[in-house]
Formats: sequence, C-alpha cells, structure tokens
Amino acid sequence: MFGKQRDVFVYNKTKETFLAFRVKVADSIFGRLIGLLGRRSLQPDSGVWIVPANAIHTIGMLFTFDLVLVDKNFKVVGLRELVRPFRITMPERKAESVLELPAHTIFRSRTQIGDQLLIERYEARKPSKPGMDIGVQPPAEIPPSLPHKPAMPVAPQGSRAEISRSSVAATKIR
Repeated sequence: MFGKQRDVFVYNKTKETFLAFRVKVADSIFGRLIGLLGRRSLQPDSGVWIVPANAIHTIGMLFTFDLVLVDKNFKVVGLRELVRPFRITMPERKAESVLELPAHTIFRSRTQIGDQLLIERYEARKPSKPGMDIGVQPPAEIPPSLPHKPAMPVAPQGSRAEISRSSVAATKIR
C-alpha cells in the first residue's frame, strides 16, 4: 500500500526550460488522495504529478499553486495559474494527468498549451569500475608538482582613451 516514493523531473522541450526537478509521483489511490494536502508550501523546484487525473480540488489546501494538465503523450492540454485554496477545477477532457507546481512556474517557464513536455525519472549512472568513468583513461604517469611561486601583483592598466586623457590633462597643467 505504501510504495517507495519516486521523483521525476519535468522539462518543456518546446521552450527548452525546466518546470521542476523534484516532482513526486502520486499514482496510487492513497497518493492521489493526499496530493499536496497537509503541506504549507512547495519548494521552488518541486511538485506533485497526479496520475491519472483530469481535474483536482484544493479543499484543505493552505497555499496557491499552478496546475499543468497533460495528455498521454505529455503534451500540455490545459493550464491553471494561481489555483487558490478551497476550489474545484473543471475537468479537462483530453487530460490524462495533472502536475501541481509552485505558483508562477507556468509564467517562469513560459509554458503554453500545445507544448511538449519530457517527464522522466532520475537515473544515476554508476561507473563500470570504481574510480573510472566511461571513455576516460587515467594518465599513464602523474607529473611531479611544480614548486609554488608567490603571485606578483600587477598594476592596473587603463584603456588608451584614459591614458590619452591623462597625458592631455598633464600637458595643460604645465
């Protein structure tokens, strides 16, 4: 019943902007029921992805947030900005899932209806051998370190315009 919490990121391919980096997937009955209830706010790069859903309610919510309605191909089919607490949104017929994101996310990411989103899970890749990355070879021999020399301060140099003005001023004073 209580599965492992999964995070995904949401990227707008059309506008080449990120909507959020840490979006919790709410695909169980319990997860969809809870959603954002009980939270006082959302972190700027977080959110909740409710799957399946085509509308939401904000009864019991404590803050305002943005809503992105997405079809089965991750195309934006509806947008609701600054959804306030104690509201019920109208269902979007084409929507298969809903992204609940921090307020002003739609504006900042310039997301519009028709934009194509990329929603993917984080996958950390581990190197095949400890200390080795794919395609990177360690140097055959590590060169000895060079003796450390103290840095010498360098006097600031002005532009030619500044130099010519100062020389003209010096000639007028004489």
